[in-house]
Amino acid sequence: MIILIAGASHTGKTLLAQRLLEKYQYPYLSIDHLKMGLIRSGNTDLTPLSNDEKLTEYLWPIVREMIKTAIENKQNLIVEGCYIPFDWKKDFSGEYLDNIRYCCLIMSEKYIRNNIEDIKVYANIIENRIDDEGCTLDSVLQDNKNMLISAQKHGVDYILIDNKYKADIEL
Repeated sequence: MIILIAGASHTGKTLLAQRLLEKYQYPYLSIDHLKMGLIRSGNTDLTPLSNDEKLTEYLWPIVREMIKTAIENKQNLIVEGCYIPFDWKKDFSGEYLDNIRYCCLIMSEKYIRNNIEDIKVYANIIENRIDDEGCTLDSVLQDNKNMLISAQKHGVDYILIDNKYKADIEL
């Protein structure tokens, strides 16, 4: 089983991946780690500040083929990150799709407004963020609004975090 966890920055994708790893003992791949490895090794001219669309265009083909390899080898894997395109299904035939579960984490405007200070505090709970000045009320609101619009437009599964943070999925 492959679990894809998408969502805007600061929605708890890495936290959910960590919880699933602990619960099911499935390894997980952070697309951010892959991104930084490729950038730091000089295998791309992209930077951590590159446009998300450009990063997705570069990273998704690599991640997609890793997912196919894991399925072909009957291996479980959790993949989490911002760089999973909403139209990801087009890249997989039926036998692959039968082995993939996708969810997108999205925080509601109400949740963000009521919890922005906690969102900032918990930003580093699993991974240390070196430069996180982009975590402002306006940016978090806009990112999650865009995610919700895109998730609904593409008809993908999403978890709306509205009252209390409880992002979890049962396999």
